[in-house]
Amino acid sequence: MPISRIDLTGAGSPEALVKGILKAEPNLPVPVPIQELCTRLGILRIEDFDTNEFEGVLLTDAKRSEGSILAKRGGEPRRRFTIAHELGHFLMGHHVPDQPGRFECKSSDLLRVNAKEGDQRQRREVEANRFATLILMPPHLLRGAMAGFREPDLQHVLALARDFSVGKETAARSYVQYHPARIAIVVAGNGRVQRCYRSLSFPAIICAVGSPVPTSSLYHSGSQRPNIASDIAACSPDLWIDVKRDLRAPSLYEQVYLQQKGFAMILLRLDPVPEESAEERRLEEGWRYRFH
Repeated sequence: MPISRIDLTGAGSPEALVKGILKAEPNLPVPVPIQELCTRLGILRIEDFDTNEFEGVLLTDAKRSEGSILAKRGGEPRRRFTIAHELGHFLMGHHVPDQPGRFECKSSDLLRVNAKEGDQRQRREVEANRFATLILMPPHLLRGAMAGFREPDLQHVLALARDFSVGKETAARSYVQYHPARIAIVVAGNGRVQRCYRSLSFPAIICAVGSPVPTSSLYHSGSQRPNIASDIAACSPDLWIDVKRDLRAPSLYEQVYLQQKGFAMILLRLDPVPEESAEERRLEEGWRYRFH
């Protein structure tokens, strides 16, 4: 692996760093060898540790010339993301540690996709997460893996998680971003909405974080089996999105994947509203005229 820190000179954003890495390493395999990348880029050692306080820790000197990563002991996909996240902190020189020479990241930091305005620490965590996602699932490799995916299906998310050796939620975020359909994936925990990832064309979810999953959702049907993606079924669109009165409602479909410890992923697919024919418009206008 020929890459070195020199190849990343001048790169400060997650996107620029990953672009530099991919330029120097155009033939990265899947899954990406993240520990080998760390070694080439100045991380002297990576160690596992047992703690409930932090998910990952980066130890480094003031000049960021070398560093060490401590990753919470756990599943390999989760550990890989933690390592990539801490590598992102290490490579982005504008990231300021929590205390001299030490970045300490909690599990909530590794889930963060948005930062409050003016909160520089949250912004750093968001950037480290973007770097981790991009380097573990490089866009050109992800597009190639998704080339055969057509109709949205949670089975695709599971396949991506397995092939790229990342967590299911990491795969879900990328899947939503790169799939051409109007889709969203809701992460639920113990019957409540935890997080939601939407494609740019999918409308806002009306169920706020922390609110119960709608009672009429397929999630509550009781027919789901753990670790098996359900069939895709139509649902009322107003369960999840705001449907305007006097407008034809779009078609919305759900699919559920139950996980361990009460968690689940819910895939939502929104089909476009078919355009009305001239005859349908004429009849509708006639009815409106009669009622008025």
